Amino acid sequence: MPKASEIKRNTAVDYDGKTYIVRDIERSVPQGRAGGSLYRMRMYDVVTGRKIDETFKDSEMLNLADLIRRPAMFSYMDGDDFVFMDQEDYTPYNLNKEAIAEEALFFNEETAGIQVVLVNDAPVALELPQVVELTVTETDPSIKGASATSRTKPALLSTGATIQVPEYIGTNDRIRVNVEERKFSGRAEK
Repeated sequence: MPKASEIKRNTAVDYDGKTYIVRDIERSVPQGRAGGSLYRMRMYDVVTGRKIDETFKDSEMLNLADLIRRPAMFSYMDGDDFVFMDQEDYTPYNLNKEAIAEEALFFNEETAGIQVVLVNDAPVALELPQVVELTVTETDPSIKGASATSRTKPALLSTGATIQVPEYIGTNDRIRVNVEERKFSGRAEK
């Protein structure tokens, strides 16, 4: 049983007799309190999709739910569902567009290292690799001689996400993006 301070995004927890996926965690340190931080977690019920917000003390213990991670690749869209194919036994997994809205901005058909999170054999979340390679589809023209430490500019990626990139990056360049921080992480290997 981990402490609240050890819980990460997309972790499945048992809380109040139900299984929830933690989608967002906000840490705060109240002034004048002897002791630790508070962790406000936005959690979604894996069965109903109902959202709840709960606050836990950093030392509070939480029960992890039984979950399985399966390697998968994005296959196609089916209405409002993203369909992923299990890379070992070819089982299709459907995940609703709303359930993985943030993750959808950082993967495409070429992205390797995707894992579908299953709770009670039902797909409930998606885990992406720490760094993904994507193509810049639109940005201001690159500036010759711009250094890597200079100013940044917004760039629209092939998946629809917009991140800040250095001035030397141009349209159609392949870049590496840190998914958790949503930041430029370097040029992709050619």
